Amino acid sequence: MGDTSARGWPANLRVDAATAPRLPEGVGQWLEGSRLLACIRLLEGWADVLADLGVDDGMAMLLAERARTNGTSFHAELHVSGRVAEPVLYRAIAKASGLRYLDRIPGDRIVIDEGQAITALRGMRRNAIATLRDDDGGVVYVMAPQGLDLASFRARLCNSPELVSRLVLTSPAALRKALLARAHSALSREAEMGLFGRSPDLSARSVASCWQGFAGGAIVVGTPVLLTLAPKTTALAVSALLTVLFLGCIGLRLLAGLRGPTARLPPVAPHDGSLLPVYSVLVALHREADVVPDLLVALGRLDWPRSRLEVKLVCEADDIETLSALERHSLRSWVEIVRVPPGLPRTKPKALNFALPTCTGDVVALYDAEDRPHPRQLRAAWAALCAGGDDLACVQAPLQIANAGFGVLPFMFRMEFAGQFRGILPWLAERNLMIPLGGTSNHFRRAALEDVGAWDPHNVTEDADLGVRLARRGYRVGMIAPPTLEDAPETFPVWFRQRTRWFKGFLQTWLVHMRNPRRLYRELGPGSFIVFHLLVGGVVASALLHPLLLLTLLGLAVRLVAANGLQLHEILVFWLAMMNVLGGYGAQLLLSWSSLRRGERAGFWKAALLTPFYWMMLSAVGYRAAWEVWRNPHHWAKTPHSRYRREAAPGGKARSAAPFLMRVGRYFPMMSLPGHTIFSSSRPMTASSRPS
Repeated sequence: MGDTSARGWPANLRVDAATAPRLPEGVGQWLEGSRLLACIRLLEGWADVLADLGVDDGMAMLLAERARTNGTSFHAELHVSGRVAEPVLYRAIAKASGLRYLDRIPGDRIVIDEGQAITALRGMRRNAIATLRDDDGGVVYVMAPQGLDLASFRARLCNSPELVSRLVLTSPAALRKALLARAHSALSREAEMGLFGRSPDLSARSVASCWQGFAGGAIVVGTPVLLTLAPKTTALAVSALLTVLFLGCIGLRLLAGLRGPTARLPPVAPHDGSLLPVYSVLVALHREADVVPDLLVALGRLDWPRSRLEVKLVCEADDIETLSALERHSLRSWVEIVRVPPGLPRTKPKALNFALPTCTGDVVALYDAEDRPHPRQLRAAWAALCAGGDDLACVQAPLQIANAGFGVLPFMFRMEFAGQFRGILPWLAERNLMIPLGGTSNHFRRAALEDVGAWDPHNVTEDADLGVRLARRGYRVGMIAPPTLEDAPETFPVWFRQRTRWFKGFLQTWLVHMRNPRRLYRELGPGSFIVFHLLVGGVVASALLHPLLLLTLLGLAVRLVAANGLQLHEILVFWLAMMNVLGGYGAQLLLSWSSLRRGERAGFWKAALLTPFYWMMLSAVGYRAAWEVWRNPHHWAKTPHSRYRREAAPGGKARSAAPFLMRVGRYFPMMSLPGHTIFSSSRPMTASSRPS
């Protein structure tokens, strides 16, 4: 191996285990035969660099074994290990190769157009090269090697001395920063107008079409007129139509409720040795300084090789508070802050669209700032995507409310989320029907996500809209078991704003996709077409109609007492309204009961008593959402988050809001090499930054 012989490694690579050198104590116990030889080959040419960086033989062999296991380069594992700062590592590589090193690359000197810059960002996992104008007007090639075979690289330089004067090295962070500066305008345009430019009929930039506006006005004006001119016929017709809608919603919940609870978390299947893909994790943050420590701890527990993981923390460029909170931590090399330029619409999907082209992974996961995903979630998602076939575009992890013991609203939230993520969505996934995605814990095949145009920046419930567009293109969405913990709003104003945004987004999604009902039916098929109306439009319609049904029941009851009887059509209307109201309550309670596990059903009787009042609150939300669709359709109402709390256990003791993170961590510890936390800081932790 030439220069490595001084460190006790053989100069001839064609050796067997018997001729291998004596390794550092403990290493030979787990490296034998071909594994040993593979690690030695990975270390070829690195002796000078390792000596310069102070990396000993034992650590070098551990990193080489990890590179062999993960199918990466030794250089990549050294990069993510956290032992050496990125600029120091690349400066040492440049020194050993006899090349110049640049700490900073002026973005205006890169000879590349915006489209090429975006392509280069996508290919940063490879040895990215860019052309740069030198100080004297000449041209040099700047390279940020990430999958480097150093021995071959140095040999090529020796055989091509002209390259030495034309090639300079830099760090991936420096090159990525320059490419981002060059592609900034194109990324902003694509983030805001990409979907509208390619498929304006699927964008919520213009919410309602002309015929939808006319139809809505005709219903609002025509119904009172018809009730005046033909009260009996109109009342029966309206009641029949409402009954069809409510029976559909009731039937879907009954079918999902009778399915029973989803299976408990299965054991983690051992890795079969196949090469894992690069996983890109996107986290959108906006005014989230309080939850940054919890977020970093939760992401640091994700079980995935760090050399095949990248985390993009997506922030608005003018969100100084959140950016400052992030920059107080020394983030690892596989974590990057993506600064989104301010501009309208100021929405989460626009920020995600800006960050997506900067990702290098073939699988993209999406989390919110307050999420605590199960450590095994990435593993489970990748296993499901592999087993599901190419048409399985996304898997959804269930969302679980962690603060249900802190008030009525979180308690009712848990009931709803249990029914949605353990009942309805798994039932739909088993039948390959359309699934309106949750806003977080989605795991996408990147190719499918880009094929449907990614997120709609003008839709404030971009998750449901994306689920519909995936179904329209023939893709499926599946479910996995490992959950993500979230905290529900604990105060009415926060809950009201959040629900208003959700309902407004459902209305946007329903109006956008119903611009051409015939085409929608053809692309979704009859089953998903019905599900679309029940779960997207039906949710809001039920909220809007619920108080009208109660008023109808109250009015007819008063008339029954005052007139000592009702006419035949009034009796029919009364019983239809009664069936719709009680059936709606009962179906939702049955769905929640069947979706909750035995230990979660304590106090369920409170949910039964609170359901009518909770539905009236949802009705108020529905009317507010309808107003905002008309007056302010693209406004994103921010939901504030705070450090997650500890939930009161039945016995009065406080228990962690995220107990499974601690339990699983005992059984799935990370390898002993450094660099497996998402941040490290020599600064003493304060009360505001210490993880719970």
